[in-house]
Amino acid sequence: MIATPRDVTRPAGDPQVADLATPVNQSGLVKAYLNSLPAYRQGLSPATRGLVIGLFHGYWLIGPFAKLGPLRDTDIANLAGLFSTIGLVIIATLSVLVYAASNPPKATETNTTPRPPQELESPAEPRAWGNWAIGFLIGGVAGAVLAYLVLFFVG
Repeated sequence: MIATPRDVTRPAGDPQVADLATPVNQSGLVKAYLNSLPAYRQGLSPATRGLVIGLFHGYWLIGPFAKLGPLRDTDIANLAGLFSTIGLVIIATLSVLVYAASNPPKATETNTTPRPPQELESPAEPRAWGNWAIGFLIGGVAGAVLAYLVLFFVG
């Protein structure tokens, strides 16, 4: 059985598959929440999907760098957190681009791993992963800058 964007978990079968059905992840509330996340939401283009995911990651990653990093007790802690977050977003973007260049396998009937959204596997859009990565980079940097401005003016 192939996992679709609406079927992230499957009933127990192969014990080596880590996405087994449990009472928690099979509840309607949890399924509705998972299906509303940008990774599984229907109808988003790859660039928009990457942008939304990048905004979330850029926004929340600055906190640990600024408040727990080695410069946490200095005047430039938030700025160091901003630069560290942008660096990590760039590294993550390069990782996705390397994955895209590796010609990732398509989900088949024999492949039991969860399937990426159909927009990322479409032969009509051969640069889907690249568009996702560019959206992630733009969103991640924008989210980090937004979080920095919030810390600068509020904190």
